[in-house]
Amino acid sequence: MLLTMLKTMTAVRNENVAESAQRTPSAWWALAGLSLSMLMASLDTSIANAGLPTLAQAFAASFQEVQWIVLAYLLTITTLIVIVGRLGDIVGRRRLLLAGIGLFTVASLLCGVVSTLPLLIAARAAQGLGAAIMMSLTVAFVGETVPKAKIGRAMGLLGTMSAIGTTLGPSLGGVLIAGFGWQSIFLINVPLGILNLLLAQRHLPADLRTPKADRPGFDPVGTLLLALTLAAYALAMTLGRGRFGRLNIALLLAAGVGLGLFVFAETKAKFPLVHLAGFRDPVMRASLAMSALVSTVMMATLVVGPFYLSESLGLGTALVGLALSAGPLVAALNGVPAGRLVDRFGASRMTIMGLVGIAVGATLLALMPTRFGLVGYIAPIVLITASYALFQVSNNTVFMTEMRAEQRGVNSGMLSLSRNLGLITGASVMGAVFAAATAANDATTSHPEAVATGMRITFAVAAGLIVVALAIAPRSRASQSEWWLNLKPTAPR
Repeated sequence: MLLTMLKTMTAVRNENVAESAQRTPSAWWALAGLSLSMLMASLDTSIANAGLPTLAQAFAASFQEVQWIVLAYLLTITTLIVIVGRLGDIVGRRRLLLAGIGLFTVASLLCGVVSTLPLLIAARAAQGLGAAIMMSLTVAFVGETVPKAKIGRAMGLLGTMSAIGTTLGPSLGGVLIAGFGWQSIFLINVPLGILNLLLAQRHLPADLRTPKADRPGFDPVGTLLLALTLAAYALAMTLGRGRFGRLNIALLLAAGVGLGLFVFAETKAKFPLVHLAGFRDPVMRASLAMSALVSTVMMATLVVGPFYLSESLGLGTALVGLALSAGPLVAALNGVPAGRLVDRFGASRMTIMGLVGIAVGATLLALMPTRFGLVGYIAPIVLITASYALFQVSNNTVFMTEMRAEQRGVNSGMLSLSRNLGLITGASVMGAVFAAATAANDATTSHPEAVATGMRITFAVAAGLIVVALAIAPRSRASQSEWWLNLKPTAPR
């Protein structure tokens, strides 16, 4: 894992020798620390999934009870990621990131030594708070550690670390549990966290000292309303596993009311948590909307893929796992190359290219006959995930380079939030679309052709969502509306 990160860092560094005079070794070590933060936070979004059966046995609990080990982590990140980004802008990003890494490390240790399920869930929530800080502030720090002309490559590196962490989680978790017990999937974070703390402490740039009178204040009312609103929405979309009951509807209505109250509170706040005037910026609106739409579509590959591969194509468990790893692996390998393309041709252009690639891949899956077999599934998935890597890097680059430095923390949190909300929505909505299209309550008992039909309809809907994203993108970048006729590097390299 660390070897992969160091190899990627070396590849990025080697191509910038001509500009070495503009960099310091400390900047590269700082980027290594930021990459490790992203890797750790992403790894723990998926590593616990592999241990749920073992954890159910260890605590004599039901699946519904042990799934809160995963949900506590994800819900905490989703609920607090914007808030911690804003706190970083107020108290200092370096100080808060160090605290977040420390909290994540200590919480990981607690996860590995607790003896009851409620304590484990509480420790996972604390771990999620640390992860929210790490995810939010690593992206915000890129603008302070990397020259603007190379931000695309740095974003690509962070995207690669995120993909590696998510991909590696289930397989690494299985190996650790088999060899060392379930505690090891949490305790592995302790040495990584200590290394991360040392890198961040030594190499991250110091926080700027702002006179106390000039520091922005905190918005307690807006913070509480946003946290409650996001928690209600996330619970509405996760409880019931895609089936909407009365509780889900009540939570969704509560989230709608909370959103209205939050917007009202922000218009009256002296120091608003989120500057609503920023949403007048078409780049900001489009970037957040596109991020949510694309994440919704990407979740469809995780929701539908396993059923199609096992039920329609008749693959065994090992082959299904291998096939599902193809997409994240492609995303991991394409992160840094995507960053190079962004730096060379411009982030706005590559955003649209990424969206076009995702739309084409989703359309191919919607039209793909079952007789094409595994190759007919993997080829479009490779196109989708490679295009997703390009979109992610370019959209992040556009978003962060357009923002003011003092707003990078909260805006980075909002970008991560849009992605998380898309993933949560995708798991629920795209899962519901698939279930409706198969015309069965349980896809495992459906006819293989019904599952294939469900897959096609789901990805037809996914392609439609990307068309909406494409419709949003050009309007936010009207000054580059003719780039198709002039696809050349933005500056000589």
